[in-house]
Amino acid sequence: MSLKENIILVPTDFQEQSLIALGQSYNLARFTHSIIYLIHVMDKGEDKKSAEEKLNKLAEEAHKKSELEIKTILAEGNPFVEINKTINKLEPILVFIGLSAKISSKAILGQNAFRMVRESTAPVISIKGKVHRDGCKTILLPLDLTKETREKVGKAIEFAKYYGAKIQVLSILDKGQEVYENKLLSYSNQVKRFIQEKGVPCGNKTVRGKNVAQLVINYAKEIDADLIMIMTKAEINLKEFFIGTTAQQLVNLSTIPVLSIRPMPRKDTTTFASPY
Repeated sequence: MSLKENIILVPTDFQEQSLIALGQSYNLARFTHSIIYLIHVMDKGEDKKSAEEKLNKLAEEAHKKSELEIKTILAEGNPFVEINKTINKLEPILVFIGLSAKISSKAILGQNAFRMVRESTAPVISIKGKVHRDGCKTILLPLDLTKETREKVGKAIEFAKYYGAKIQVLSILDKGQEVYENKLLSYSNQVKRFIQEKGVPCGNKTVRGKNVAQLVINYAKEIDADLIMIMTKAEINLKEFFIGTTAQQLVNLSTIPVLSIRPMPRKDTTTFASPY
């Protein structure tokens, strides 16, 4: 029986930002030995033959640039619905989305659209900025006190090893959360040690403030991060943290790529113990 192939899915509307997202997918596809699937969701009334020709031409150009295997999918309908259907069918290891593409203006920047990112069973990297490194040197990992964070830590280590990157852990304390301060600081140090034990350079920092999204973005710029990793499900019980408005703000406002992961209902595979 043959092993399942690794797939990276890249939605495209043939505009600049989706092409930037495609270019950013090449390195990770090489590291993971993945096939890139390009998907174009046609607008109502869009000429199918013309769209197919453009998609095939883009796939050929991408293959020449990357020397990777590129496959194509042409669909019609609501972009985020059709893309999530494709995600469920192909089970890609990652989805790259350019945020100025039609899918973002119609979907991700609206509440319905954000459902696609939040509900995707595959991790989604959303890319808004125009200029990015060819690779990744620093991953920013915002941290809290829940078991879902451990899944995010494992994924951060995985990405850091692919890229040869370091991880910076960021703990954010809001007013009214002082009771959790010692636990969060202890957990942050534990996570830092765990990451370092896995052979990945790691630092940690704690900041205070109300606007979580802006604090994350500001710190990401301060450390020249290449990737911000968030969960697209509530990470703490007392308040929305990385879901809803905060997650949407991060995805919509950050010019630094944002990797959104939905916690999966599977047994935790990390080895470090909970400090609480």
